[in-house]
Amino acid sequence: MVNALLPLDNFVVINKSVFTSQDQMVLTILYQPIIGSYAVNLYITLLGYLDKNRISSQGNTHSDLVNNMQMRLEDIKEAREKLEAIGLIKTYVKKGEVNSYVYEIYNPLSSYEFINNTVLSTALYDNVSKKEYKRIIELFTLPKIDLKEYKNISCSFKDVFSFISSEKEENKNIKKANHLGLSFEPTINFNEVLSLISEDILNVKNITTKDRELIYSLAFVYNLNNEQMSEIIINSIEDKRINQELLKDNCRNYYKFEHKGEVPKIVYQAQPLCLRQKEVSNSKRSKLINQFETTQPYEFLYLKQGSKPTNTDLRLIEYLLVEQGHTPGVVNVLIDYALKKCNNKLVKKFIEQTSAQWKRSKIVTVSDAMDMAISENNKTYDKTSKPKVIESDPEWFSKNIDEELLSLEEIEKLEGGIK
Repeated sequence: MVNALLPLDNFVVINKSVFTSQDQMVLTILYQPIIGSYAVNLYITLLGYLDKNRISSQGNTHSDLVNNMQMRLEDIKEAREKLEAIGLIKTYVKKGEVNSYVYEIYNPLSSYEFINNTVLSTALYDNVSKKEYKRIIELFTLPKIDLKEYKNISCSFKDVFSFISSEKEENKNIKKANHLGLSFEPTINFNEVLSLISEDILNVKNITTKDRELIYSLAFVYNLNNEQMSEIIINSIEDKRINQELLKDNCRNYYKFEHKGEVPKIVYQAQPLCLRQKEVSNSKRSKLINQFETTQPYEFLYLKQGSKPTNTDLRLIEYLLVEQGHTPGVVNVLIDYALKKCNNKLVKKFIEQTSAQWKRSKIVTVSDAMDMAISENNKTYDKTSKPKVIESDPEWFSKNIDEELLSLEEIEKLEGGIK
């Protein structure tokens, strides 16, 4: 491991991105509040070293970079590490009398991918004011146009073009945008965590990419440092391998012990503003959607059950938010759906199967989740895992709910909490 960056160390920039003006906007508005202006400037400066074809750079020294950016070498190294941690660059080094570095540049995520990433959107929310977060989200929100009265008359490819098939050489080296898998290092240094674990306990060669990504994600969600994470990993090892389920349980238990039974803040996040309905009308459906969107999953379950959620229930919520990546509003719909279909019980198998289906269908809004639940309601689940359900549907299954208006009494009841 190279601990120090020296002025004479040289570097080459390799471009794995197709950087556009939209990427520039995402970088400065969404990424910058998390990684800071130094890291953003370093990313742009490295792109500036590329040749005319935007493929790679000539060799340069870090002294050149210091003079170019008017920054200390230590600050450049810290900025680079932030870019690495959030998936914007990948760094390689070849040691020698003068160390040689290769910096691979990757595309930022799209605004949609960023905002719908639970960890990134939470990090953004934590680094800006509530007012600024709302303003940022609105910048990337498309206007919603009702197309119910319109007909799609778009032509297909074969309607316009015709050609004679012929053999062609396939070229897999055409330049394209590349995204790195995100590896968050907000609270830990992965190598330092491993250095605290004996090789007699854990075989480093057995650590998979999924293990690494899970460790970063759990460290972020539960705010763990190097020492805490290494201790938890040690207690999660079986046959010199990391047991992922045991690791998740141990992180959760450690957090609750340290915080007197409290759950991590992620279960207290409501639906992202950009994924909420534009206007709340007086129809029952619109009001219910608003409740799903503005209520946190923890609070929603509390209101539905009339009592504090159990540890088992909280694990299920965390699973839906962290591992399945569902948005808070979608989790609320799933909870409401499951409670109604399973006699007011959160049946794990039912929820897991439904969650998997919604994830494959890329459901992120409350409205789409409600429609999906209605669509899937009559389909048969795996008989070996199908729970015994009570044939009762949520009230939002009503076909006329869009037209039904709430009375003042019903509105007051909704605003007082979902029942």
